[in-house]
Amino acid sequence: MLAEHFYSNFVDMLEPSESLDTQLRVTNLGPITIGDVRFGTDLKLRLHELGAYHVDLILSGRLEWQQGRDEPRVTTDTSGAVFQPVGDTVLNRWTGDCRLLAVKIDRGALEMQLARMLDTPVGSPIPLAPRLDQSRGPGRTWTNMVRTLAADALSENLGLTQNPLLAEPLQEMLLRGLLLAGDHPYRGRLATPGGPYPAPRGIRQAIDLLHSHPEQPVTIAGLADTTGMSERALQAGFQRYVGISPTAYLRQIRLDRAHDELRQAEPGRTTVAYVAHRWGFTHLGRFAGSYRARYGVSPSQTLNASA
Repeated sequence: MLAEHFYSNFVDMLEPSESLDTQLRVTNLGPITIGDVRFGTDLKLRLHELGAYHVDLILSGRLEWQQGRDEPRVTTDTSGAVFQPVGDTVLNRWTGDCRLLAVKIDRGALEMQLARMLDTPVGSPIPLAPRLDQSRGPGRTWTNMVRTLAADALSENLGLTQNPLLAEPLQEMLLRGLLLAGDHPYRGRLATPGGPYPAPRGIRQAIDLLHSHPEQPVTIAGLADTTGMSERALQAGFQRYVGISPTAYLRQIRLDRAHDELRQAEPGRTTVAYVAHRWGFTHLGRFAGSYRARYGVSPSQTLNASA
């Protein structure tokens, strides 16, 4: 059931138990999957890379977890655990008294929602903070929204959550709500009085150029000439509207393209070096370091996992 609705997993029991007192109720709201989950005994779950954004809202008990190379974290009923789409994920201890609402969010849907709200393409993945405050403010509001929708969708009586006339607005409300409640580099712009401001034409043109042929050599001077901007204005515009420099943005695009190709490749028919060079990385050591920092695993691990 976990693999069908959420992620492939390996489960280890941490305490002696004659049986699992398991509850797993799941509902799908378009790009969002919500599960009400408990196991009744202490477990460890190894999930590898999720491929989606995910939030665990703790209703009782505690969850000890780690993603990628980050430090281990402990989450209780005052703070939600926020997971990135990339990086090996391990739930080191899901306590027997832990019950939570697991919220899986399609990666493309959340990133597209943020781009629409900002009217500007954004880097991927969105660097969401690993903690969501459930006890107060926007985090509490979003938690209450999820709880209300889950209670309605998971009840035996048909409620409004499954009504086609409301399905899309409710999904958008959850996506927008998470982006407004969670901490990330774009949150300040979303909170700007009068709404977010669109990027100028030159910045949009530069972004389109970087996406169209990321494997080709690019210089700031060349990008500035093509867009009719000064190098200084181009650099400042990217920092203001995209949140990172043009060079860092291009590196993200290249890493994402390489990552996708490695996930789909057959280990015996391609190599990490071939994929790295194909996407513009000439120094394998630096490529491997950047790749591990972004995805929490080495390029070779991603390639071999596809076997």
